[in-house]
Amino acid sequence: MAWWWWDEAVVVAAAGGTGGSSGTVVSICVFTAVLCLCLVVGHLLEESKWVNQSITALLIGCVVGAIIFLLNKGKKSRILRFDEQLFFIYVLPQIIFNAGFQVKKKQFFHNFLTIMSFGILGVFISVAIVSTGCCWLFPKLGFGDLDAIDYLALGAIFSSTDTVRTLQVISQDETPRLYSLVFGEGVVNDAASVVLFNAIKNLDINRLIGGVALKVISDFLYLFFTSTMLGVTIGLSTAYALKALYFGRHSTDREVALMALMAYLSYMLAELVDLSGILTVFFCGIVMSHYAWHNVTESSRITTRHIFATMSFIAETFIFLYVGMDALDIDKWRTSETSFKTSVGIFGIIMSLVLLGRAAFVFPLSILSNYMSGSCERAPITFKHQVVIWWAGLMRGAVSIALAYNQFTFSGVTLDPVHATIITSTISVVFFTTLVFGFLTRPVVSAMLPQHQHQQQSTAAASGGGGSTGSNSPKDDDFFTLPFLSPEEEASGSSSGRGFLQAKRSISMLLERPVHTVHIYWRKFDNKFMRPIFGGPLPLSP
Repeated sequence: MAWWWWDEAVVVAAAGGTGGSSGTVVSICVFTAVLCLCLVVGHLLEESKWVNQSITALLIGCVVGAIIFLLNKGKKSRILRFDEQLFFIYVLPQIIFNAGFQVKKKQFFHNFLTIMSFGILGVFISVAIVSTGCCWLFPKLGFGDLDAIDYLALGAIFSSTDTVRTLQVISQDETPRLYSLVFGEGVVNDAASVVLFNAIKNLDINRLIGGVALKVISDFLYLFFTSTMLGVTIGLSTAYALKALYFGRHSTDREVALMALMAYLSYMLAELVDLSGILTVFFCGIVMSHYAWHNVTESSRITTRHIFATMSFIAETFIFLYVGMDALDIDKWRTSETSFKTSVGIFGIIMSLVLLGRAAFVFPLSILSNYMSGSCERAPITFKHQVVIWWAGLMRGAVSIALAYNQFTFSGVTLDPVHATIITSTISVVFFTTLVFGFLTRPVVSAMLPQHQHQQQSTAAASGGGGSTGSNSPKDDDFFTLPFLSPEEEASGSSSGRGFLQAKRSISMLLERPVHTVHIYWRKFDNKFMRPIFGGPLPLSP
């Protein structure tokens, strides 16, 4: 694990042993053993409706941190020191790439506009509310020694969500659109938060004055589109190389290695040219799963699915375990000179702004999405679904921790009391939202989406007529049968009047459901030009 700088082995020091290289080995052994313990306990609690892997890692981290704290006589509570830069280089790419690689593309692009509005426009709204609220309310508590960049950074830090717990509860088969919205918004939100955070860090407030907002938006749009194109380009290059060279005839290991290394290369190239590696590796993952994955052998397909998911799983568990141990880090609490009352006030302000900032865009944008979809959308976002989406984004996780450390510490250490207060407040928010909201997620989702309603919906869908398949299969959706001239008309040479009516109907559908209609012609273009070159299953000829 080259991305962590290890402190001296506090366990060895407490026991009177030697330090040095042996201490580092002991530290690695202890932390690896604790990671294994997290996996075992998480497996045993898999069926529990109250806890998940993140909560398990947090609690175990607290217990281990307390033990180390006692063994070290109150000096330290962890056996490693966080390096936020190396987190962005080694840990975060695994999580984001797997999100793109595992994304259900059909549902993701089916709800593309809604997901992007939640993930991008929602982030801007949330950042504005959190930043403005902190800037206005913190000084009222006597805590106001932050500059404009710090307040904007706080908005990005606390606008990054962690939807994993809710996704474990929502059924993808019973509520496919809701699942897609929660999952899609989660991954886009993470990417958008990091991109916006980087754009904020590059601001020069003294030179911009009144153009700060426009500068942030322009930088964000530039980073978003250029990073996306870089990820798509590298994904397509990987797919073409695998298809043209057929690595599998000699070694399936080379196929897996090439996909993993090219994915990581996309991230590092983006960072090298000052783009967003998060967005690049996310869209690289989507493109690889759409094209490259079909160009490898069956054993490589199974291997890539599992290895990418495993690496992401370990990375997330690693972060939550560290947060649990770091919550008892006495150095940060000592450095923070804020009184207990003020600390509680800061925590309360942040939590209130998180709740308000999320509600400020989820409900209005959901209503707007339903209005734009009109009568053509078969699965509107109901109020109960909106509540679930709002709740899913209340938890904060690894990205929030990494951004906070990146802004307010140097290699996990800060000597500034104000910055130390922000770090402890961030840990408290992540800890509280993961534990409390995580515990309550299953009851909340069960209350909003009763099981008997799911069963009724599934039964109705199964017994329905033309819409029986819902959104389970792309070829069964009605929006895939809307060409300007239908095949029957083309084959039979029907009258121009009928052709005109068909074209008129398709244009109306384009205006009413632009994403779905564009999806039709993208699928046609994809099947005719892209897949023959870059790989992927071709549609069966009639």
